[in-house]
Amino acid sequence: MSASKRIRQLHRWLSMVFTATIVITAIALAQEDPVIWLSYLPLLPLFLLLATGLYLFALPYTTKWRHRRTAE
Repeated sequence: MSASKRIRQLHRWLSMVFTATIVITAIALAQEDPVIWLSYLPLLPLFLLLATGLYLFALPYTTKWRHRRTAE
């Protein structure tokens, strides 16, 4: 399996983890005495989603750039 396929799969799993943390955080903050630090729980998967998403966004452009450099 290539690196881009692994990152794509990781991105999919991270989106599921992020969704689960959002649901858990919403339930936890809806309690009578909420734990405020729990609101920071979704930030880790969000930043990882940002990193993998930017990589996947730039991937087609970098492959085109590489092919142009080798063709010259």
